[in-house]
Amino acid sequence: MELELTNFYSRLGTIALILVLGFYLGKKKIINHEINNGLVNLLLSVLMPASLFLAFPTEYDETKSQMFFSGLAAGFVVMLALIFLSRIIFSKLFYKGEFRFESQFALIFNNATFLGYPIIASTFKEQGIIPYCGFIIAFNIALFSYGVYLFKRKVDKELFTGIVKNPNIIAVVLGVIVFMAGIKLPTFVNDAVGYVGNATTGLSVICIGYMLSRADFKAILKKWRIMATALIQLVVGPLATWGLLTFLRFPVEVITVCTLIQALPTATSLGLFAAKYGGNEIESSELVAVSTLLSIATMPIMVALLLG
Repeated sequence: MELELTNFYSRLGTIALILVLGFYLGKKKIINHEINNGLVNLLLSVLMPASLFLAFPTEYDETKSQMFFSGLAAGFVVMLALIFLSRIIFSKLFYKGEFRFESQFALIFNNATFLGYPIIASTFKEQGIIPYCGFIIAFNIALFSYGVYLFKRKVDKELFTGIVKNPNIIAVVLGVIVFMAGIKLPTFVNDAVGYVGNATTGLSVICIGYMLSRADFKAILKKWRIMATALIQLVVGPLATWGLLTFLRFPVEVITVCTLIQALPTATSLGLFAAKYGGNEIESSELVAVSTLLSIATMPIMVALLLG
């Protein structure tokens, strides 16, 4: 699987237009904080799981099965590598600020859900979605275990229940079972899930556009550590992913998908986790905004350098 840059930039342009729409709706207050929170919950609990469930082919295929498990293995490799790097780069020795754990989170977890799915789905279709589904299992397991641990600094029951009850993980596991067993669902069931899942791309990007509309970029750009953290995340993530997976000889499809995902801005869940678990909510949200803005410049460069 080769990434055609012309096609990729075209898809990126489409995403950018929807992003502008979300920004406009936020500025005009057509979407407010409550509406956006409702859309985010709808996306994470219903729309995204529906999309992931339908990503699997209706008939079993050995090659596609191997691609899924390669994506799963690559996901765990990438998550462990980024956890290790984050603890070195944002350690007490080199990064003494109180924003250390939020910065570690930002390097490890990027916007693999809200931006990753629409970009992978629109650019590669099924060929990219299959390894993406494997990757997203590892991503969500890490997010709802180590991601929560970074803020709570303790291991408790919530870390495990968050993984087991995560709708995206449940949807992918069900999709794997249906795929591996060769189960054919009734047409009306597939159609219903499809109609729901098709709303994922547009709504997810609109939500990100809204979040950007709330940011005060003039004030944010004066905070050097937020800028530095965002740049480190946008450069180190894809470089480390491409280098490690290439060294380990993963399939080119898996390397392409995982590298592209790591070139995305940091996860919007950083602000949500900081608010829920007592982190620096304001600067976490600012970091998400800066990372998203800078990715407009860094993402095409990293993609052209590593995948072009």
